[in-house]
Amino acid sequence: MPQDFFRHPAWRGYLLALLAWGVAFALRFGLAPWFPPGFPYLTFFPAVVLVAYYAGLRPAILTATLSGLAAWWFWIGPPGFDIGVATLVALGFYIFVAAVDIFFIVGMDGASRRLSREVERNAALAESRDILLREVQHRVSNNIQVVSALLSLEARASTDPGARKALADASARTALVAQIQRSLADAERQATAFEFLARSIVDDALKAAARDDVAVSISSGGVVLSAEEATPVVLIMLECVNNALEHAFPDRPGEITIDLSDDGAVRTLVIADDGVGVSGTATAELGSLGLRIITALTRQLGGQWSLQPADPGASARLSWPSSPASRQT
Repeated sequence: MPQDFFRHPAWRGYLLALLAWGVAFALRFGLAPWFPPGFPYLTFFPAVVLVAYYAGLRPAILTATLSGLAAWWFWIGPPGFDIGVATLVALGFYIFVAAVDIFFIVGMDGASRRLSREVERNAALAESRDILLREVQHRVSNNIQVVSALLSLEARASTDPGARKALADASARTALVAQIQRSLADAERQATAFEFLARSIVDDALKAAARDDVAVSISSGGVVLSAEEATPVVLIMLECVNNALEHAFPDRPGEITIDLSDDGAVRTLVIADDGVGVSGTATAELGSLGLRIITALTRQLGGQWSLQPADPGASARLSWPSSPASRQT
């Protein structure tokens, strides 16, 4: 039964007060022969507490008053309203205990209700904030998408092959940022599963490159990315995948493996392929746009990135400190 049942309408509370007093009085009267002297209020205190909890202050005062008068008449001193010193002391004790019970129960109930209202208010504010954040996130994503479309139009209109390629690459990268932003918005700005982002973006990259002969496997052991990590990590991953599609498998099928691990303090992303491999550590290629982008994003994460030859193929490795937001998930 809901606690407010005896509060609204008010007559239910007073009815509960009368019923509780009646039951307490009947029990006290029926058990009087077995009660030792000096316990006139034994059944009345529980009634006062019960009414104070379920019905509130005024019904509890009514129960306490009726209980005190009944105990005074029947079980304190001689029958009737005796006003002897011992009787007044016993009544004073009863009034003190009943008042303390009512004060603490009603006070704690009021504090609990205020806390509940504050929690509901904060929950409503948090929901409004989340809705606003998602709306802002979607608008940012849409604006980035517009920028990507404008760059694409400029690329198609350009007559310079070099400029056309640069604009097309910029358009593709901007579109990727918009896609990541939409994914973060859909995840309500919470930590985002890496595989959820990586699989969608890698599939798009394979379609864009028309490489249905390249298999990509992704594993992360359930590692999730915070909003701050998602964009740079996924952009770096895509640059490595595109580099593998372009250089590792020029004329044959192949396989790319993507693995994200977390040891609690450091996260490590490894993108490996079984392609033709690289010579040295590829430091001579750091002047290319893609690798400059990787270097800048790695610096943003506060991590390290390297490209090494493997047997077979090549392996790109990104490591960065695990963020507090992602460690809490």
